[in-house]
Amino acid sequence: MNLVFNIVLPVLILNKLSKFIGPFWALILALAFPLGYGAYDLIKRKKANAFSALGLLNVLLTGGLALLGLHGFWFAVKEAAFPALVGLFVLGSAFTKRPFIETLFLNPSIMKVDLLEDRLKEHGKQVEFHDHMRKATIWLSLSFAFSAVCNFVLARRIFINIDSNLSSEAQSLVLNDQIAEMTTWSMAIIMVPSIIFLLGIFWYLMRGIKEFSGLSTEELIKES
Repeated sequence: MNLVFNIVLPVLILNKLSKFIGPFWALILALAFPLGYGAYDLIKRKKANAFSALGLLNVLLTGGLALLGLHGFWFAVKEAAFPALVGLFVLGSAFTKRPFIETLFLNPSIMKVDLLEDRLKEHGKQVEFHDHMRKATIWLSLSFAFSAVCNFVLARRIFINIDSNLSSEAQSLVLNDQIAEMTTWSMAIIMVPSIIFLLGIFWYLMRGIKEFSGLSTEELIKES
């Protein structure tokens, strides 16, 4: 659902509908999907969600820059700022009682968290395990730093300055094409390495869990 509402539908709208309903309304419609999904997610969870809030901020920044007629360098800054903000949030959680990596991977609906906690107590490894969670969370924050750098480099190549001699509608059409191209390329160039990075962090996390608790992945995963 996240992929559909935040990536697929906005890209299709910008690429296919701009010529029929105009670039301005195509941009508004494209922004409405991730904005609406983020609002729905917040209402459904009935609590503040940092990533939903960042998602809303990302959409509002994209629309705000476009409506203000800013392009080029400013869009590159925006593309880099979003993963950088997420990375800072994740990094900050590493120094709290519940690092973000625990929220991400140690889900009670998927893993036998109670069993893990009991085994850690038996082995007297709670402190070492928390330190392991902290290190894994720091590695996760570095993956977002990597995405921020890649986003900026990619965006600087895509979001070139638009000829000011073009009409406002023509400029909006070019900008919509740039946004769609950025979204499409970021899927391949940024998301794939990030997923590989995430899999490596998961392997590091599970290796530590086995070392400190003696439990294997099969023993921790709940049966469906």
